[in-house]
Amino acid sequence: MKTKTRHLALLAAAFVIASGAAIALEGGVRSVPARDIPLPTAGVSPEQQAVIGAPLQPTWNVHPKSAAEWKELINSRADAVAKTLPPLREKLGVKVEATRIGGVPAFIVTPDSIPEANRNRLLFHVHGGGYVFFPGESGTREAILMAGYGKFKVISVDYRMPPDHPYPAAMDDAMAVWKEVVKTNDPKKIAIFGTSTGGGMTLAMVLRAKKEGLPLPAATAPGTPWSDMTKTGDTFFTNEMIDNILVSNDGWLGDAAKLYAGGTDLKDPQLSPIYGDLSGFPPTILTSGTRDLFLSNTVRTHRKLRQAGVVSDLHVFEGQSHAQYYADAFGPETKEHFAELSAFFDRHLAK
Repeated sequence: MKTKTRHLALLAAAFVIASGAAIALEGGVRSVPARDIPLPTAGVSPEQQAVIGAPLQPTWNVHPKSAAEWKELINSRADAVAKTLPPLREKLGVKVEATRIGGVPAFIVTPDSIPEANRNRLLFHVHGGGYVFFPGESGTREAILMAGYGKFKVISVDYRMPPDHPYPAAMDDAMAVWKEVVKTNDPKKIAIFGTSTGGGMTLAMVLRAKKEGLPLPAATAPGTPWSDMTKTGDTFFTNEMIDNILVSNDGWLGDAAKLYAGGTDLKDPQLSPIYGDLSGFPPTILTSGTRDLFLSNTVRTHRKLRQAGVVSDLHVFEGQSHAQYYADAFGPETKEHFAELSAFFDRHLAK
């Protein structure tokens, strides 16, 4: 009887979908008709419209089968980004110097001028890339933009990544740098920021610093954080194939999660910080877009921070897919995003 009822429900769904309507199926699942989604234009700059309307990221559904295949993909994407960085640094007046801090490779990113208010402040950057992409200098793009637009000195950590170094190598490296940095810098004058994986790591770093009794930063900015690696959250489904960057958790993204975890439970708060205790966190600013696959990650993190009594701001850009708030380095939305971060840091970092 139950099978017959479900069969009838599916037939009804097919009929309703064919007529252009939507229907709720068993268990609250909603089946929707195929539809075209127009390019958003209201309040969206022409530069950003070009980014939003671009085709799906060409390697989103690549599934490397070996360490060698992963490295080939990683290197090709790193090389493509690295080529864009010299003119970016020149135009923004930013210098990048390789160094080692606490035994970990890192980059010191310095703007050509630093205002008096930021002279003793420091930003700590952990780059994005699914825990696999953008090693070396290719991981400094966001740090360059933050230094150039915000006029802060930035440390960007070149943490170890899979396939050679799964969890907890990335977190161990980030924490080693943090421990060294707070020896000579006042944590009340430091903020941690990063996008996607970098956003997840920002949250995980605060959780680990709390656990280890280390000083916490004065503020954080986890942009569209990978705060839940388990494909939990509404927009993993509603924005699938709409986000033109990540596209779907069923592409390389889900593979990268398992590769990084190396057998560790994906709900471990050091991998998925949403499952951790967020009480006592510093003031936090989160950013996403309405087409972002990680919009739910961002919203859920914001709500949990608010529920824990943490000062937390949420900014959502119209039409943007994952991390597109800095896709066009010189677009209006990019400048607006970094202005928001700079203003937030200015409010919460000691001078």
